[in-house]
Amino acid sequence: MSITVSFPAEVRDWIAHNLTRGVAAQAIVHELVERNNAVELASAMVDAVASAFLYGTPLPGATLEVGTAPLRYEAEPLRVPDGPLITIGERKMRVLARLQRPASVHLAGFLTGNECEQLIALARPRLNHSTVIDPVTGRNVVAGHRSSSGMFFRLGETQLIARLEARIAELTGLPVENGEGLQMLHYEAGAESTPHVDYLVANNDANRESVARSGQRVGTLLMYLNDVDGGGGETVFPQLGWSVVPRRGDALYFEYGNRFGLCDPGSLHASTPLRAGDKWVATKWIRTRRFVPRDQA
Repeated sequence: MSITVSFPAEVRDWIAHNLTRGVAAQAIVHELVERNNAVELASAMVDAVASAFLYGTPLPGATLEVGTAPLRYEAEPLRVPDGPLITIGERKMRVLARLQRPASVHLAGFLTGNECEQLIALARPRLNHSTVIDPVTGRNVVAGHRSSSGMFFRLGETQLIARLEARIAELTGLPVENGEGLQMLHYEAGAESTPHVDYLVANNDANRESVARSGQRVGTLLMYLNDVDGGGGETVFPQLGWSVVPRRGDALYFEYGNRFGLCDPGSLHASTPLRAGDKWVATKWIRTRRFVPRDQA
């Protein structure tokens, strides 16, 4: 049996702040018990905030149900077509692998060699150090977990970009307008991206505002633009023990949002350190509804 109790905003935010800065959940529970909260209540409050971070859901409101079953992510079928070949327009793409969780498909020949070269040429003069949203302040900072350089194209910025965005929409079954601007990333020897999820965790104002404007991220498409002959640079899913070797023109699409509004923590992924040479990747993040950039809100 569950009961509904009050969950003061100041307590919720205090828990969120401490989890964000790396305090262990059990230590926060202990502190709440020291402040005369029952162990079951303290554990439920910390679990509710931690679950919001884990599954990409909004933080709890003014009340909390104590005694309910814990959340669990249930994967749903991938939106892309079935079969060993996927045809989009004149492109025939061979399916190299499918995965149930995170729901994923690895495709050969998503891009032509010429398209890869054009994307690199367009992006190269506009590269800057990659940035991410700082989880505490919500500000853009140079990424500590992504030692690469990058840039973003606007939706439909060129004929090439528009053509690729239409191809992505047909593959995923989600409208072009749900996609964020195509991101280009360039890794040099030694560069890597440490384990992270792509969905937005509700632990800062910037992420909460972004989800309110455009919905949660539910899918990622990675397009590999060059062969990495020197080794390293694989896209690895550490909880699965599965990795994808980058090869020019191939793509990896994975989804991590379900109909219940939960995101899949099993989509945690990384890019292993590049041993030699360089690596170019184009990334498309896809939302539940039309993407509205912050400067257009």
